[in-house]
Amino acid sequence: MLRYTLFYRLERRRQGDIMATAEAGAGTGGEKDKGFNLFFLTWPIFLEIFLFMLMGIADTLMLSAISDNAVSGVGAANQYLHIAILLLEVIGNGASIVVAQYLGSRKLIEAAKISALAVTMNLAVGLIISLSFVAFGGYLLQTLNLQGEILEHADSYLSIVGGMIFLQAIINSVAAIIRVHGFTKEAMYVSLGMNVIHIVGNYLLIFGNFGFPEMGVQGAAISSVASRLLALIVFFWLLYRIMAVRIELRYYLALSKEYVLKILKIGIPSALEQVMYHACQMVFLFYTTFLGAEALAAKNYANNISMFTYLFAFAIGMGTSIIVGRLVGASEPTAAYYRVWKSVRWASGVTLVAVVLVIAFREPLMGIFTDDEEIIRLGVNVLLLSVVLETGRTINIVLINSLRAAGDAKYPLYIGMFSMVAMSLPLGYFFVFQLELGLAGVWLAIAADEWLRAVIMFYRWKSRAWEKHALVKREHAEQPAVLQH
Repeated sequence: MLRYTLFYRLERRRQGDIMATAEAGAGTGGEKDKGFNLFFLTWPIFLEIFLFMLMGIADTLMLSAISDNAVSGVGAANQYLHIAILLLEVIGNGASIVVAQYLGSRKLIEAAKISALAVTMNLAVGLIISLSFVAFGGYLLQTLNLQGEILEHADSYLSIVGGMIFLQAIINSVAAIIRVHGFTKEAMYVSLGMNVIHIVGNYLLIFGNFGFPEMGVQGAAISSVASRLLALIVFFWLLYRIMAVRIELRYYLALSKEYVLKILKIGIPSALEQVMYHACQMVFLFYTTFLGAEALAAKNYANNISMFTYLFAFAIGMGTSIIVGRLVGASEPTAAYYRVWKSVRWASGVTLVAVVLVIAFREPLMGIFTDDEEIIRLGVNVLLLSVVLETGRTINIVLINSLRAAGDAKYPLYIGMFSMVAMSLPLGYFFVFQLELGLAGVWLAIAADEWLRAVIMFYRWKSRAWEKHALVKREHAEQPAVLQH
C-alpha cells in the first residue's frame, strides 16, 4: 500500500509540474519558460533515438567490412522492416496518445486498461506480420529489382529479423507507455543495454570471434533479435515498477470497444501516413537500383549520416507530443499551442547546426563507410542537399507529432496523400530519369515534399483547428481514480 501511495504521489507531482507550467504559459501568451519539462522529457529520448540509430550504424559499419553488397542487401531488407514497425505503431502510437490524454485528465485506471489492451493488440498484429515475412519475404524483396548476392543477403536478414518482428511489436507498446508516464530516462537506459548487447553480438557472430561461428549477415540478424528479446524482458519489469495503477492480468484479455476505437482513431491515420512515407522511400529505392550498385550503396550510407541531422528534431517531437497530449487532456490547449512553437524554433536551430557540420565533414563521414571513390563522390554530392531537405523535415516532425497528440491525426494523412504520392513520386521520376540528375534527383524530390507539408502543417497548427479533436476531457469534480480502490 505504501509503494502504491508513493507512485501515486510521484504521478501527481509529474502532472502537477506540467499543469503548473502550462497554466503559467497560457496566462502569459507563452512568454514564460516552459522548457524545463520538455528538456526533462527530451534529453533521454534524444539519447535513446541516438542509441537506436547506432544499432543501424553498427550493422552498416560491421557489414561493410564484409562487402558493400551486404550493406545494400540489409538496407533493402530494412525498408520492409521499417514499414512493418510503422504498422505496429498503429497501436503503440495510438495508445500512447490516448494514455497521455487520460493521464492529463487524471483517469489513471483507464490509462492502465488502455496500456494493457495496446500490448495485446500489438502482439496479435506482430505475430501476423512475422508469419507474413517468413512466408513471403523472398517475393517481397524481388519486387525491389534486387539480384544476385544483394538479394541473398537481403533474404537471409529479412527471414530472421522479420520472422521475429513480434518482439519489436511488444517493445513498441511497452516503451511508448513508459515514456508517456514521464519515465523517458529509464527507457533510455534499456536502449543503452540493448545496443551494447547488439554490438557485442555483432562482433561475435558476424566475424566469428572468441570461438563463435562466422555468420556474416545472419549473425547481425541473430544479434538484433537476441538484444530485442532481452530488452523486452527489462521493459516489462520496468512497466510494473513505474505505473501508478498496476496492470492486472484481466486487463490484457478485456477488449473494450471504446478504447479500441480511440486507439485506432489516432493509430490508423498516424501509421498510414508513416507507411505511405516509407512506401514512397521504397519507390525512390527502386529508382536508385537503375542507377547502379554504387548509387544504391551511396544512398544507404548518406541516409545513415542524414539520420543524425534530424535526431534532435525527433527527440523534440516526441517530448513535445507527450506534453501536448497531457495538456489537451487537461483542457489546456493554449499552453499546448505556445509550447509547440517554441519546440519548432529549438528543433530548427539545432538541426541547422547539425546540417552545417555534416556538410563541412561530408567527405570524412562517407569515408567511414567505404573506400570506393565513386560511392564517396555520389554520397558527398547528395549530402550537400541536406540543407534543403532536413530543415523542412524538422518542422514536419515537430508539428505532425503535435497534431497527432492533440487528436488531429487524419489531417497529416490527407495532406501526405497529395504531397508524397501525387507530387514527390512523379517529381522524383522526372528529376532522376528525364533530367538525369541521378541520386540528387531523389533528394530534391523528397525535399519538395517535406517543405510543402511543412508549410501546410504550420498553418494547420496556427489555425488551432486541432482543438476540437481531443479524445478525453478532464472532469475536475472527479476524485483521482487511484483513490477509489
